[in-house]
Amino acid sequence: MLAEKYIELYTIEDYQHWEGEWELIYGSPYAMAPSPMVTHQNINGKIFLELNKAFDDCPDCQALFEIDWEVSSDTVVKPDTLVICYEPDEKITKKPELIFEIASKSTVKRDETLKFELYQQEGVEFYVIVYPDKQVAKVYHLKEGRYIKAGDFSDEMYVFDLDKCKIDFDFSKIWRVR
Repeated sequence: MLAEKYIELYTIEDYQHWEGEWELIYGSPYAMAPSPMVTHQNINGKIFLELNKAFDDCPDCQALFEIDWEVSSDTVVKPDTLVICYEPDEKITKKPELIFEIASKSTVKRDETLKFELYQQEGVEFYVIVYPDKQVAKVYHLKEGRYIKAGDFSDEMYVFDLDKCKIDFDFSKIWRVR
């Protein structure tokens, strides 16, 4: 009975000493899946390349992948790809403008619920959940503090209108296997 009531919570200081790949959300540790599968890596690489190309004309923004975002003293997440429109210090401590998460069997529930709510609460302007098996990406846009679904995208273009630039993103380019 006592064990059920006791939940151990951790901080970023604890997190920094852990081995392996972890995320820390509201003090609770979440083991990351083993190294992402080839399809996951392929799609994430293509997302990063598409974003990186778009920023040739926008000196204020940049795409980063698989980097820690230290949200608070008890929350650190590692989105698959994120976009920031500020000059970072050595760590990402301010909110990104755009986050892509690639859903897998082991992460889909966390991506759709816990991270969805976290990113919404932190004011991330756009959140995209990518489903490789279905070749669809669900785009959410923050309006009045709530995520509103902008649509499901497979081979369409979507314009991410960020504060400092616009990104014409072609979702058809992330599914190609070659």
